Amino acid sequence: MNASTTELPVVVIGAGPIGLAAAAHLIERGIEPLVLEAGEAAGSAVREWSHVRLFSPWGEVTDPAAEKLLAPTGWVRPDAATYPSGGDWAEQYLQPLAEALGDRVRLGATVNGVSRTGRDRIVDADRESQPFVVHYTADGGEQRVFARAVIDASGTWATPSPAGGSGLPALGERAAADRVTYRVPDLKDPAVRARYAGKRTAVIGSGASAFTALATLADLAKDKPGTHAVWILRRGISGSTFGGGEADQLPARGALGLAAKAAVDNGLADAITGFRTETIERDDARLILIGEDGRRLEPVDEVVVLTGFRPDLSFLSEIRLGLDERLQAPVELAPLIDPNQHSCGTVYPHGVNELSHPEKDIYLVGMKSYGRAPTFLAMTGYEQVRSIAAALAGDREAAERVELTLPETGVCGGAGLFDEPADAEANGGGCCAAPATLQIGATPQAGCC
Repeated sequence: MNASTTELPVVVIGAGPIGLAAAAHLIERGIEPLVLEAGEAAGSAVREWSHVRLFSPWGEVTDPAAEKLLAPTGWVRPDAATYPSGGDWAEQYLQPLAEALGDRVRLGATVNGVSRTGRDRIVDADRESQPFVVHYTADGGEQRVFARAVIDASGTWATPSPAGGSGLPALGERAAADRVTYRVPDLKDPAVRARYAGKRTAVIGSGASAFTALATLADLAKDKPGTHAVWILRRGISGSTFGGGEADQLPARGALGLAAKAAVDNGLADAITGFRTETIERDDARLILIGEDGRRLEPVDEVVVLTGFRPDLSFLSEIRLGLDERLQAPVELAPLIDPNQHSCGTVYPHGVNELSHPEKDIYLVGMKSYGRAPTFLAMTGYEQVRSIAAALAGDREAAERVELTLPETGVCGGAGLFDEPADAEANGGGCCAAPATLQIGATPQAGCC
């Protein structure tokens, strides 16, 4: 990289918690960031689940570098022991942080493509010496900016996984879009409440967001007779289906599992196990779900699909990424988070080594770095961007040093901190490792994973 390239900004895609933290760490290292956010406000994805409460308290969802940037503004972190909702997180932390970053955050900027200047993905000649070029749409027109590096913190919220058990939309799923949602319903909204009140709703998924939906529908049923949930699981019910309960070291998550269990035990929800949706048929104003095994469920009025998310890689098609073929996560990170191999939610701290790609100086961070794995914690993302900022500043020793000790998370399986819906049925539950401070890239020596 030549001198003129190093003077360019680092483009950060996404003004969510990890993207804004990346900007704070870059500033701390004397590197100028430019944050491109598709939404009209910081934390636009978080705001879409503003009614959902996080599993982790305020003390675990703010970034140290961001707090330093906020300190001169008079910002005071809320009580470290209390649990924010998504709306609290956005309004009391992300919005002030974006304001502190000022014009380094560009709102309403949708990234359409990233490449090397004058080089498509086939060309090798002088590739690494060329700056990145980022194309985006803003103010009604196409624009571009050149960058010394790109940090993609755009998340996965915009690309939920479908109801179909094959990973493809079930036949008829798109046609039933007016009755299918991929979000936990906000039943405090009168219009949303009316949509589900007195109705029969199928909830597909087995993560914490499914628990949340079941619990809220059960509460609605107490006030609105006729409200009933049909909980559809692709696997059977086992001892770990409802999470850790009182043994869960994230008490808010444990309580959700207990609430979902109570909904089933009290007859407010039916559990349908071993059901992989193949077709969604219309039956007049209602929907019928048909499984791969030919089973036809009783008609429902609404379907809530909470089967996880997947990364949007379309705008990175000209970049040479090294991604695991199953998880779509960086190849060095994938073995640490693969739900096919791990029964724990604990993911050991990792940084620039695990997040690097064949294309130098481009990084996927936050939820997007996890691909289709569901166990992401904000603290992990903050450590990711701290390590990357150090590497971009040339401080390799700091980049490879772990500065994070993760809390013990108890019995695992299910969505991560953000309560983003996750199809955790590949996670067998079980125990999790105790806190450990490890060298980035080292093989874990303790725990059950």
